[in-house]
Amino acid sequence: MKAPDADLWKKAAEEEINSLYENGTWELVLLPEGRKAVGSKWMFKIKRHADGSIERYKARVVAKRYSQHPGLDYTEVFAPTFRMASLRTIIALSALKGWELHSIDISCAFLNGDLEEDIYMQQPEEF
Repeated sequence: MKAPDADLWKKAAEEEINSLYENGTWELVLLPEGRKAVGSKWMFKIKRHADGSIERYKARVVAKRYSQHPGLDYTEVFAPTFRMASLRTIIALSALKGWELHSIDISCAFLNGDLEEDIYMQQPEEF
């Protein structure tokens, strides 16, 4: 955070934290005795326009999942991913049917699942 654009990175981090709170992603609680919190860290990325100019600074809080142990801290992992074949199918259908396609960029999207376990994560640095 000593770079000339540090204020832009700080603003991006604040936007991420505000988004997490607004979406009810977590609630601040004291760590119960005998429980271990998963660490967190910041991931920073510059999003660019097609011409290479800067679109925005993006900060994301991620869990340090390497600090968890299978069977102790969690029992299964589920991570839905995008499939390029699905996109090709939509584009092909659009071409065949004469549909008009639009693209949007969602600044914040969440996949919500019901957890059976209580998960504790440390707050990100500076917050």
